[in-house]
Amino acid sequence: MSEKLEINKSKSQILQKEMITSNYDKITSGECKVSSTFVPGNLNELVMCFDMANNLPEINAIQNGMRKKSGGMIMEAERQGHSEDVCTYVKADVGQMAKGNIAPNGKPFPNPDLLLLSYTGCFTFLKWFELLREDYKCPTVMLHVPYDANGNPTKSMRDYIVKQLKEDVIPTMEKVSGVKFDIDRLREYMRNSAKAEDNMVWMLEQSKRTPSPIDCYFGGVYYMGPIFTAFRGTQDAIDYYDFLRTEIQERIDLGLGVSTPEGDMGEEKYRLVVEGPPNWTSFREFWKMFYDEGAVVVASSYSKVGGVYDYDGFRHDPENPLESLADYCLGVYTNRNLPTRVDMLAQNVKDYNADGLLINSIKSCNSFAAGQLMMMRQIEEITGKPGAFIETDLVDPRYFSAANVKNRLESYFQMIDQKRRGGGSATVAA
Repeated sequence: MSEKLEINKSKSQILQKEMITSNYDKITSGECKVSSTFVPGNLNELVMCFDMANNLPEINAIQNGMRKKSGGMIMEAERQGHSEDVCTYVKADVGQMAKGNIAPNGKPFPNPDLLLLSYTGCFTFLKWFELLREDYKCPTVMLHVPYDANGNPTKSMRDYIVKQLKEDVIPTMEKVSGVKFDIDRLREYMRNSAKAEDNMVWMLEQSKRTPSPIDCYFGGVYYMGPIFTAFRGTQDAIDYYDFLRTEIQERIDLGLGVSTPEGDMGEEKYRLVVEGPPNWTSFREFWKMFYDEGAVVVASSYSKVGGVYDYDGFRHDPENPLESLADYCLGVYTNRNLPTRVDMLAQNVKDYNADGLLINSIKSCNSFAAGQLMMMRQIEEITGKPGAFIETDLVDPRYFSAANVKNRLESYFQMIDQKRRGGGSATVAA
């Protein structure tokens, strides 16, 4: 079975994997200093200005989850006293450190030279880096990003972030790296970012087609990887999204639908918008429950967790580089209030001609889970399309019940069929 799955990886998936591997090789090479940061509010262009490698703890947890290693790491963290309710990304990271702190390429992670925290709506990030600071004893710099509680970021919010960049973040990075900040270098990286972001948005919008040539949740994990990790701002990211665009256009020209780990899906029967992250420990099994039923995810909130580009047209702006970093941080999905998220998802249901909204509520992720049932009810009212609610976890295999998830998905697809026959809206909830 594993050989078959490997054969059916697309060229863009293989290229994405090679890129992520190359970043781990850079991190573990010892040839440059390392900054640890998070995906939402990821200041990759700024990190590169100081010749530092970018290491992302939640990406490490995802990698360990998909490799079936996170369960033991989480149990190790719980033996150390961490609660079952703590974010499992955190526990996977803590457990990884206790088990030798080995990177996915098999080499030891070096201690970071800098902990760079862009706070973007997830309070757990603050506590996570407090834990890491105690272990690594390295400089920590926090970029505080005001929460967009009113759905309309103000100039004072932007100015506040820019002030921190100028007076705290950049001076600390200069001191740690020994490299003088060059704003023209930052501008060049932002030009690269904007080019890649244009093609990324083009990619997301192709799922408006019927059949959709891409899946924007499971497939989206691969598509978003380079721009949400250590490659935004690089020529490699431009080349990747050029390549991906060509690959998707070929599928469109051939009239093909979604490509899955087992080949082309076949008939597209259901079109869904999904809210919440995937389950990583049973990722392929989870995906198979969808494509076996002919279900395609045409839009997802998770594909916006590292930056929202298609909702309000944000692109990194080389003419206003520090202000653009501020706008980016303010606008990531986890920093937006619930009414804005409702509007975004309801618009996705309409624009992508979806059959409804499916929420995958993550047990240990409050930044996503809070308010999701309320959001689902509101989106049902706005769109007239049925919603459904399932529950899994990020990287804890104990909280993935394949039978329960499969039963609820099958019930949801039956509800969609009923709705199509004129039976009215319905909800499948936990």
